[in-house]
Amino acid sequence: MGTPVRVRILGVGMGPQHVTAEVAEALRSVDYVLAAEKADDDRLLGLRREILRRYGDAELVALPDPPRDRSRGLTTGGYEAAVGDWHDARAAQYAAILRERGGTAAFLVWGDPSLYDSTIRVVEKVRALGVDLDYDVLAGISAPQLLAARHRIVLHEVGRPVHITTGRRLQEAVTAGLDNIVAMLNPPTDRVDFTGLDDWSIWWGANLGAPGERLVAGRVCEVLPAIAAARADAEADDGWVMDAFLIRRPR
Repeated sequence: MGTPVRVRILGVGMGPQHVTAEVAEALRSVDYVLAAEKADDDRLLGLRREILRRYGDAELVALPDPPRDRSRGLTTGGYEAAVGDWHDARAAQYAAILRERGGTAAFLVWGDPSLYDSTIRVVEKVRALGVDLDYDVLAGISAPQLLAARHRIVLHEVGRPVHITTGRRLQEAVTAGLDNIVAMLNPPTDRVDFTGLDDWSIWWGANLGAPGERLVAGRVCEVLPAIAAARADAEADDGWVMDAFLIRRPR
């Protein structure tokens, strides 16, 4: 039997300034980094290149990102099926490269691999396709951590929980009685359902740690227009936008 491919799944926060010493050391051990290229001018791919220039200068192997159904009217089941198909297509691409190159490969994960990222799942799919590989996972700085730090808040009140979900499932969490919620993977503000939450407090941030970082906080009914404008500004500055927010019922 040949030597298994080694795969390293590395959390990199939101860029070079968030790379931990542990991840930096790991980057110097890899032969190449696999990444999906989402557009001809993919600025997140450029940010990955900057991380590699600072920490080891491994080769970046960019693959065209497979198409995914992003229809606005998708049900929860439809969305999950679309994401599953997308992950299968990514896994097939990565499997072909890993079989061909072998050695030690890495994936750079925005934020932390444990939270609303599917790289671990995709690598498991690669293994299920018959690629002989071993992998490890190193933690990164997550969006909720950065959000709390930027707003100088604690994500939960004393002795109380925090619920982490996606923007499209915000109302599902509210209906379930949850009242201290972090939302990630958010669509544009006009597509997040804030019905009945006018008096709740919100702490919002986009592109945390990047040049286009924007922060807004206040009562939902007062700051939604400012959030929409700040989100557009962040995307204009950086060429991409990722946002997260904490929303809390008034006591």
